[in-house]
Amino acid sequence: MSKVLVLYYSTYGHIETMAQAVAEGARSAGANVDLKRVPETVSPEIAKSAHFKLEQAAPVATVAELEHYDAIIVGAPTRFGRVPGQLASFLDQAGGLWARGALNGKVGGAFTSSATQHGGQEVTLFSIITNLLHFGMVIVGLPYSHQGQMTLDEIVGGSPYGATTIAGGQGQRVPSAIELEGARHQGRLIATTANRLFDRPA
Repeated sequence: MSKVLVLYYSTYGHIETMAQAVAEGARSAGANVDLKRVPETVSPEIAKSAHFKLEQAAPVATVAELEHYDAIIVGAPTRFGRVPGQLASFLDQAGGLWARGALNGKVGGAFTSSATQHGGQEVTLFSIITNLLHFGMVIVGLPYSHQGQMTLDEIVGGSPYGATTIAGGQGQRVPSAIELEGARHQGRLIATTANRLFDRPA
């Protein structure tokens, strides 16, 4: 059974919900899954005044533990078409792992959210994926085997580069059933790929 880390940053809880679905999908493929978040870098006073969701069950991850996983699935919201500073700061501390090639050949994937339908989701996914490729990881996206992302019946997130959700301008929209199934689908695919690469059948 492969070891999978779902690593995320969530300001208002949308990515936290998606991360839980990604973890469910990975577990359904028989993986041993940990759900962790990156440290908050905003001061508690500012975070509270901006109504950040500070109470989250997932423990805070450390950079040093990344190398102990077969797959790492990274999620974060869009910040003006790029990753938020909290995730960037965390990944920027992984230079030692990069120098040693500690993540070479491991499986990686990305998921994200944005306020609007055209709010930079795919650019943010590529921003995350670029980091993972520099670490030497094998990338698994969200292929069209998740056909829900092709629907025209409702507004829906999803991209071949990773699962996504649309939060709304005031954060009023929660991840839809289709978006959550996309997250589960990607988690399942990544865990299945890790199982095969590391010869650890479920």
